[in-house]
Order: sequence, then C-alpha cells, then structure tokens
Amino acid sequence: MAETISLKTNVELGVVPTHIKFVGGLVPDDNGRLPRGEDGQLLVVSEMAKLTAASPVKIQSAQVTAFPGVDAGDTDDLMTSLRALDLEVHIIMMVGGADPMNPDDEDAVVEMLVSGIEVAKKYGITQIASTSIEAWMQPGATPKTGADFEAAVAQNVKVHCRAAREADVANSCVKNWHIEFLRGGEFQTFTDIQKCWEFVKAANAELGTKFFKIMVDAAHCGDSTLNIPENEALIAEIAESDEMGMFHASAKTTRGCLSTDDGWVGALLAAAALTGKLEYVFVELFHHEDPALEGLRNLDPGHGLDTTDGRTYSEAVLDGVESVARRLNNLVLRGMLKN
Repeated sequence: MAETISLKTNVELGVVPTHIKFVGGLVPDDNGRLPRGEDGQLLVVSEMAKLTAASPVKIQSAQVTAFPGVDAGDTDDLMTSLRALDLEVHIIMMVGGADPMNPDDEDAVVEMLVSGIEVAKKYGITQIASTSIEAWMQPGATPKTGADFEAAVAQNVKVHCRAAREADVANSCVKNWHIEFLRGGEFQTFTDIQKCWEFVKAANAELGTKFFKIMVDAAHCGDSTLNIPENEALIAEIAESDEMGMFHASAKTTRGCLSTDDGWVGALLAAAALTGKLEYVFVELFHHEDPALEGLRNLDPGHGLDTTDGRTYSEAVLDGVESVARRLNNLVLRGMLKN
C-alpha cells in the first residue's frame, strides 16, 4: 500500500511485534535460535516487512525482545534485516528465572541485564527498555508495602545501577533505559506509574543523571488502581522531572484491538503530548492464544478474547498504527503536540 498518511510530528511511530506470539515467534529455542519461517527468514523480520509494506503511514521503528543467550548470528540477522527495512531498532531486555527484588538473585539479574545492554552497544542502539523491577507472575507473591517496599526499591536501584556501570553505559551509545511496570497480578508491587516512579527517581539520584525513564503503557495504566485523571497528573509531573519515556499504545485487559481500550490510549497520549517531551510511540497488541500468556488469561479471561473481528492480527495492528497516526496528527492540529 502506498503511504497515504503523512505524520505531521517528529514523534517516532513504531510497532512492538508481540502479536506474532512469544512462543513460536519471539522466544529462542534451547539452542538460542530465533524462530524462522519456511523461507528461512526470521519471523519478526517477515512480519515487520509485511507491516511496513502495507501501512498507510510510515512505520519508523520496531521495538523487539532481546533474550539472553540468543545465537549471535541470529541477533546480527535480526538487526541487519530490520534496518534494511528502514526501521530504527529498539530492544526490550528480557529477564527471567530470577527476582530483582531478592538480593540473593542480584548477580543473576545483573548478568542478564548486562548481556542485553551489550547487544544494544554492539548495534548502536540508543534506547533500551525492560520490565526488570519485579519477577513476572510469581505464585503466592504479595504486594510489598512500607519498609518492604523501600527495600525493594533500594535493591532494584542497586541491581540496575550496577548493570549500568558494569556495562559502562555512560560511555556508550545507550542514552536512556525505559522501565515498564505491569498490571496487578503480573506484578504484585510495582503495579502503577507512581510506584514505578519511586524506583526511577531513586535510580536516577544514584547515577546523578536522568538515564532511567518510565515507560507509559496505556494498558498497564488502565489496569492499575489509578484512574485517568490521576495518571494524567502523574505523567505531567514525571515529564516535568524529565523522567517520562516511551509511550505504548496498547489496550487495557484485552491487549488486543485498540478499540477495546475504553479511552485510555487517547487520554494518556494527549497527556504525554502536552508535556512537550513525547518522543516515541509504539503500537502493541498481543495474540489472545499465545501459549506463553496462558497465566495471564487465567488471571483475567478478558485477555483471552479475540478482538480481531474478522481481521488478521497484522491487519489489527495496522488499524492501530493508522489510529495512532491520526491521533498524533490531530494533536498537532490542536496545538497540543510539537511538529
């Protein structure tokens, strides 16, 4: 499809291709090899090629998962092929099998984070992200409050600042590390933007620079206990402190078509735009049958709903890209976003 929408802002518009599924799409096998199609092409690359060719607006970037232990040749193929599609590449560093809030797991978490940062350094990537402040879907875990919360923040600061220093990010291409909080049930403690900010503020104070940013994910904000006005107010404060990072346009609960988000994407995107510090926006959908997300479907059956309404997931993502592009252009039109 010829591009029919011209983006009227310098905000970068991209896609997180999680809709191809973690299992069978993103997660490496036991040998560290990434999934490929029958044609031998990496599935992430095939999907991004399809999206960029069909999108009515230019897709400028892809934010892709970076797992520890991935085959070096596959990583090189991934980075080279995505850039051949004229895409900026950003990575989400994946951490598993260890609890960043537990001092006994500190070395393991740091090792995984450093490996992700080294990938970014090797390929000249400036923006990295992670959900590395808490272990995902821990059975029996309970929210940490009071002194326990303060200890969790302190341990996270220790882990993340240690990883940043060991990887020497201060003398590297990496400019910012975007921290993503998750909804209650996925996480137990860092479950809203305010709690995430407590970590980011403390980590930046430790480093003496605003290196860490908060990822504003509309879905996780929508599934938190804070309402839209509370999130809007915090976004303004966080941006004023120069600690607001990337924006994920993703629908709460279903994580499917953006038509299911009940206004959160529109409201929070406008709030982020009004700060004057919005730089990156990504459209992110998840597949409702992804085997890796069975625990999330058990947590909330709304996550298992098929919201495609007769479309392929690629088509649903493209609808999201078009919707977000129109929103950005109209924010410019109304003087709410710089162009």
